[in-house]
Amino acid sequence: MFGGLGIYAEGKMFALAVDGEVYLKTDAAFAEALRHLGSRPFAYARKDGRVVTLSYWLLPDAAYDEPDMLADLSARALGIAGAQP
Repeated sequence: MFGGLGIYAEGKMFALAVDGEVYLKTDAAFAEALRHLGSRPFAYARKDGRVVTLSYWLLPDAAYDEPDMLADLSARALGIAGAQP
């Protein structure tokens, strides 16, 4: 498994922090929206060399300077996390 921290709200993991970067939980539509903002998915290499990509995408740089954007993106990620069992 990767070495990171899960970020939880309302009992759901909606983000993770790894190596100083924050990644948000996504579905296909949200991942596409984040891709257009310059984001990329979280991926890590297993011990056997295979790369695992998770449904978490990097928080766009602009969100660090725009609190409303950060709140909106985080709320969307939390909604996605809450919709999954």
